[in-house]
Amino acid sequence: MKITSRFTVAVHTLLAIYVLGKEYKMTSDFIASSVNVNPVVIRRTLSSLKTAGMIDVKAGSGGALPVKDVNDITLYDIYMAVDCVEGGLFNFHENPNPKCPVGKNIHAVLDSHLSDAQMALENELKGVTLANLMEQLNLLI
Repeated sequence: MKITSRFTVAVHTLLAIYVLGKEYKMTSDFIASSVNVNPVVIRRTLSSLKTAGMIDVKAGSGGALPVKDVNDITLYDIYMAVDCVEGGLFNFHENPNPKCPVGKNIHAVLDSHLSDAQMALENELKGVTLANLMEQLNLLI
């Protein structure tokens, strides 16, 4: 199962706010032009990021402002804030045949591996901060 694009849109949005926010008003229209999506997508993203305490959003065209330090925001925090995966990363097919030797044992042999894979992804995301990405981005600008 793919992680939805809400995750990468949210990372892009936060980077734009933190990197460009000193020079430009971070409205949904402005951010949408950077991400190249409809401003409605950005407004939903901003709402999720605000709920997570990462940004503040001023009503009307006031724009988005950073609230949290970039060292205190991890990719995992963003991943959780935008709810880009329903449940776990892996959707298990429903109702394997309990009369089949594979079907009745598939969960026993596969579940722990899938859980370990999800945990590895989440641990990787926990190790990367927005500050890390900003450093990499500044090297490219």
